[in-house]
Amino acid sequence: MEIPEFVRLKLEEPTFWQLATINPDGSPAVTPVWIGVDGDEILVNTAIGRRKERNARRDPRVALGYVDRDDPYTWIEVRGRVVEFVEGDAADASIDRLSNEYLGLERYAGRSPGERRVLLRIEPTFVNFRTEAGSRPELLRAKLAE
Repeated sequence: MEIPEFVRLKLEEPTFWQLATINPDGSPAVTPVWIGVDGDEILVNTAIGRRKERNARRDPRVALGYVDRDDPYTWIEVRGRVVEFVEGDAADASIDRLSNEYLGLERYAGRSPGERRVLLRIEPTFVNFRTEAGSRPELLRAKLAE
């Protein structure tokens, strides 16, 4: 699925998103995450063994939510599935890129000794975005032009 322009712009900014995964008992788990984008795939980096990684390996269906901090009536929902788990050097490089983008630090300082990273590549299957006037893309385009 092609990511709409407004959503892509928010994905490319250092914005905070909520990642929802499904626990083994069927209940949801939600975690704040940094986001990257590659083509029409959304990238989330985490440590191997964390709940979101374990949940996504068992059930690849995920959802991402975003609320604009400056305009909380503007929000985005992305539903999708994790199509690839990338480990090793590519995952390490990814978390360093995100650290630079979000924190201005060349290397991710939050890594624990022995921690191994994994990059979740998410393929969107549904995207919804709204603003205070409802689902009105023309208002979003006008807002972007300001």
